[in-house]
Amino acid sequence: MRLAALLLVTFSLPLLASSREQRQRGAALFAARGCQRCHTIGDVGGHRGPNLSAVGKTASKAAIRKQIVNGSKVMPAFGDVLEAQEINDLVEYLRSCRKKPEEYRPGQ
Repeated sequence: MRLAALLLVTFSLPLLASSREQRQRGAALFAARGCQRCHTIGDVGGHRGPNLSAVGKTASKAAIRKQIVNGSKVMPAFGDVLEAQEINDLVEYLRSCRKKPEEYRPGQ
């Protein structure tokens, strides 16, 4: 049993590091590719598109990927613009966005 646990930890550490690196690359891409012009995460970004601060709580990886690749009526498609790895990195980053933005309360 201990051996199985040790093997699980040993082989999952590179995956965790890889996932962390993907999220970091995705965050950098989000800024570099201009996603912040339309979308807010935390307190940074525009308001033309939806606030993505908590998109990781509400949307699956498949749904996020579909939106990035195909776009919508109001969002352009980026499937022909971004490389496959860039899309993967953005999906990992957006799935990690799980903090609901603080709501404005009058009188605060």
